[in-house]
Amino acid sequence: MNDWHIDQAVRVLRQGGIIAYPTEAVWGLGCDPFNPDAVARLLEIKRRPEHKGLILAAASEFQVSGLLAPLNDEQRELLSSTWPGPNTWLLPDPTQLIPRWIKGNHSGVAVRVSAHPVVQALCRAYGGPIVSTSANVSAAPPAKSKLKVRTYFGSDVDYIVDGALGSQTKPTTIRDISDNKVVRS
Repeated sequence: MNDWHIDQAVRVLRQGGIIAYPTEAVWGLGCDPFNPDAVARLLEIKRRPEHKGLILAAASEFQVSGLLAPLNDEQRELLSSTWPGPNTWLLPDPTQLIPRWIKGNHSGVAVRVSAHPVVQALCRAYGGPIVSTSANVSAAPPAKSKLKVRTYFGSDVDYIVDGALGSQTKPTTIRDISDNKVVRS
């Protein structure tokens, strides 16, 4: 990973494109979460229904601070003790900061403040969170290599960021901040 690759990926994101990038355990697909056309295209190539929702990855709590405002002190401490890191949390969105095409049929949104260096660099350079969903066609195993990303998606992905996967063996656990229950292990 170098700055040139990050700059190219950010350019693609800003133009409404889809990128593939390494994350904590598997390759991810990303786009601008506030661009409905980009999200629709990502869902289409993944064959993922919109109602399931998508995860947002951020470089810092500051990048998702609007979602943290309604939380109590105990919930904020819990997030701070697990972020940055391979922990995804379902957060409430009472003021509707996040578009429905990200949340799907859910009232809240899944968010991860990643410690992975590529994800961190992408979100910092982009200036905010990006979509982070596993690079696979729905029901297929997530991609563990750039070759597998190319096999699944070919030219449907506009840019593949160089970098290595993190040390996790499976995608991040998702927990609900309201009760700390595991939604996906």
